[in-house]
Amino acid sequence: MMPHVLTRSLDRGATLFLIVVAACGVLIPLSNLLLPTGSALQVPTYLVALFGKYACYAVLALSIDLIWGYCGILSLGHGAFFALGGYAMGMYLMRQIGSRGVYGNPILPDFMVFLNYPKLPWYWHGFDMFWFAALMVIVVPGLLAFCFGWLAFRSRVTGVYLSIITQAMTYALLLAFFRNDFGFGGNNGLTDFKDILGFNVQAEGTRAALFALSCLAVAVAFLICRAVVTSKLGKVLIAVRDAESRTRFLGYRVESYKLFVFTLSACMAGVAGALYVPQVGIINPSEFAPANSIEAVIWVAVGGRGTLIGAALGAVVVNYAKTYFTSGPLAPYWLFMLGAMFILVTLLLPKGIVGTFTAWWEPWKAKRSTGNEESAAHEDGISEPHMAE
Repeated sequence: MMPHVLTRSLDRGATLFLIVVAACGVLIPLSNLLLPTGSALQVPTYLVALFGKYACYAVLALSIDLIWGYCGILSLGHGAFFALGGYAMGMYLMRQIGSRGVYGNPILPDFMVFLNYPKLPWYWHGFDMFWFAALMVIVVPGLLAFCFGWLAFRSRVTGVYLSIITQAMTYALLLAFFRNDFGFGGNNGLTDFKDILGFNVQAEGTRAALFALSCLAVAVAFLICRAVVTSKLGKVLIAVRDAESRTRFLGYRVESYKLFVFTLSACMAGVAGALYVPQVGIINPSEFAPANSIEAVIWVAVGGRGTLIGAALGAVVVNYAKTYFTSGPLAPYWLFMLGAMFILVTLLLPKGIVGTFTAWWEPWKAKRSTGNEESAAHEDGISEPHMAE
């Protein structure tokens, strides 16, 4: 049943997108590992890690587009779920260091030894096992989203008020994780990772594998989103976005639909954060910063809200621009450029890059199809009957 649903949800554009993602996930790691260093086609290891980070951002953008583009829930705190997934993976990576840390303690991470922790906090237990950490990557963001959404949606908080309280949520977590006594490394966060599943996180093969997994996550997240938005559930979500009161009047439990899609979106963001951490080598409270969540919303707006492909494309395009411009003389002005980009897209391309292209392409394709049909009918000797004179 599930393969049928996924196949039915794919159109030509979605299939092409998946082919491109799959090609990147296979060809870039092979280029990095098999071609000699200095070859024109060889992708350096640092670029593999950078592209892997872009792929993680694409998953985060897909999770935001699912709730904003198709359900009308504008979350300005989705970076919190991304960061929680990252911290869950970071805790596993810290437990793998063992006695190789600076202080040589086989149980306590270095920051706990430095802060004179007498023993490992209870919430760190179990993170020495990968399966438990992987489970927490999904459960922790999902549980927070479920509790937050249940309270917010049940109280019928919508629009700008919901956006503000999501922003307040991520800011509260930022302040909490900054505290040294919170047990997550304080301002410095978690870093100095050594191994993941027994493989050196700095090794070229490990980085290539993490990039391939990130591309797989993009493909899976895209398939899940497509399956949701092209189903009957997706039609209800769009109805909630466009006319929530009317949808509720028709008998739909609007709160339940919003709670489901919000929780699913948070779980996807958590997976993105978990893949992000071993590739960048650190996770700290700055990931909770509200500005990060707002920036992620800009990715979706630039690419095209309510298009999925546009959300992923926007994440890659904006972050590539960020990488390019923040490494040169324009670095101090990047935030101004980002703001200007958002304003220009809002005024000139309100549907984003992909949305605008689709709005132009569909009428042209329909006109061309009609023209071809008329031409074929004329060649077959079929024409409109003339009125009698």
